[in-house]
Amino acid sequence: MDAQPLIALPAVLALEWLPGQSPTAVTLSRDDADALAALVAEDLHALLPRIGEARLALAGALFDPVELLRPGFPVWATLDELARRVPRGHLENVVAFGSHQGQMPAQTLVPEPGHAGGALRLLPLSVLATEALAGDLAQDIEVQLVGRGEAGARTADWLMRTLGVPLEHARYLSRNDLLALTCVQYEHVNLAPLWTLLEVALLTPYQGESTLSARGLPLRYADGAVHAGSPAAWLARQAGDAADRAHAFAGLVFELRQYAALLQAHRLPLALEQGEADAGWLLETLAEPDPALAPPALFAHEAPGLGTVALSVAQRGAEGRPRLLAHGYPLAPQALGPLVAVLAARFGIEPALQALGRVVLDENGLAVPSPSRH
Repeated sequence: MDAQPLIALPAVLALEWLPGQSPTAVTLSRDDADALAALVAEDLHALLPRIGEARLALAGALFDPVELLRPGFPVWATLDELARRVPRGHLENVVAFGSHQGQMPAQTLVPEPGHAGGALRLLPLSVLATEALAGDLAQDIEVQLVGRGEAGARTADWLMRTLGVPLEHARYLSRNDLLALTCVQYEHVNLAPLWTLLEVALLTPYQGESTLSARGLPLRYADGAVHAGSPAAWLARQAGDAADRAHAFAGLVFELRQYAALLQAHRLPLALEQGEADAGWLLETLAEPDPALAPPALFAHEAPGLGTVALSVAQRGAEGRPRLLAHGYPLAPQALGPLVAVLAARFGIEPALQALGRVVLDENGLAVPSPSRH
């Protein structure tokens, strides 16, 4: 047992290759992970001389950044837990975890196939140091890796031969470096508000945070989830003619779809402030059906290039005017069918959609056509 508790200092070996290239495997065998860990230890000792007093742990698996940047940092947490179990001094205090008969020692260390196509892949590292050493070593990691963190020639050559792909870059980054890099990438594609919430969820999940999306939709992080304001309420506040407002609404749904996909990748749930949410959809209920009126019907608002951007449930009300009961928003391609099924069950009707071919609006926002009079 260690005489003192060990503090984990997370890092990565970041590998970048040309788009379209891909490694022959996303996990390393035990022997390959051990061989790579020895090379990494050699590289890091040149940058951080005192690292020899700490324990270096490596996971022999290639992850996308979104897989590492999740609340609780589960990949690093698993790596740290496995490394702490190894008796101190084992293998000169360098430990690696690879696959044996195709199995990694923990499911958390298995990269997800859905994120395998990126040009940047990350091998998780963790430096476990005593409290007396951790402060100085953490400072050195932040200073040295960002400035001088290129992997050594022997390490880069081993990686290219083992992974079967030429490398553009191979460098060491602290977790803080990775967070900063991801922040810049999200800002570059106009997703800075999303990063504002994600950063709080990762680093200070006990705190709340509020912001506006690039299109002005209120967003709030609290209690482990991102809560979005009502898209219908947002639309009701928009000025301009019907065509401009319909175009703006389609843009908002596209933005929400981007947010939903990235939040799902980071394992951060998306909820609706005043409504419901499930896998890939949001739903806000406006009223209960009136049994004295005709049964409700389902309507699909559509936008060019985006397909169905919203569903509305309505009854034919007094004097034929539609009475709106609910609006639903499919945010993932596979979510439309389940959302239709939920609405049909909720309102006791057949799951048949009336396609509108456009976003139908009135002065208050989303609407459905009034029935034709004959």
